[in-house]
Amino acid sequence: MLAIIGGSGLSELSNLDVQHRQVVRTPYGDPSGPLLFGHVGSQQTVFLARHGYGHTIPPHMVNYRANIWALKQAGAEAIVSVASVGGIRADLAPGVLAIPDQIVDYTWGRKNTFFEGGDTPVRHIDFTTPYDQPLRARLLTAAAEAGLLVKDGAVYGATQGPRLETAAEINRYESDGVHMVGMTGMPEAVLARELDMPYAAIAVVANWAAGRGDSAQGVAIDKFGAVLNVAMGQVRQILQHLAEAE
Repeated sequence: MLAIIGGSGLSELSNLDVQHRQVVRTPYGDPSGPLLFGHVGSQQTVFLARHGYGHTIPPHMVNYRANIWALKQAGAEAIVSVASVGGIRADLAPGVLAIPDQIVDYTWGRKNTFFEGGDTPVRHIDFTTPYDQPLRARLLTAAAEAGLLVKDGAVYGATQGPRLETAAEINRYESDGVHMVGMTGMPEAVLARELDMPYAAIAVVANWAAGRGDSAQGVAIDKFGAVLNVAMGQVRQILQHLAEAE
């Protein structure tokens, strides 16, 4: 079963044929909302809105551990994350889709592991390649089959939020080798790795990052909606082709 976590702009999946929803409890508290079970194409799928179905949970308060645990408990075998980002690299303009291959984590204070001592032995995981490469390849193939151009590879900088970044911070992130910024990529990716769940992301560029492009003097947040509405239609096409390949 495939799990899809929807972020800003994708709080529901219109091509999911919902069969039932389930409220789940976990040892780590409640996930962001009920799990929606159904099919995309012939693929059994479970969907979860990362920020809640009313988009009421800010990125630093998402219960990432409960979300990932709930999806694993429900029988999901792989996770595709959909997340909106700000573009730094010159080719990551608003409306562009990318399949990132690396992460730099700037978040703090988030519960970022299932292994916190006590009676549970610590588990050190390899995180050299934070995104599952076979799943990334499947997403790129699905995009090609849908006739969509997506960027293969980018470094995702995970920032704390919920505020957007300063222009100086973006300059710093760029000097660190970061190509895009978002607020939810960590600890989501590492938690999936701890539970041995293949995880990959579709990053949707909603805006130029601060100090770049038309965000040189300020980020026009009111323009996000129009960009995301178009881009999320393309995301649904990719997910449809991903499902039909199963």
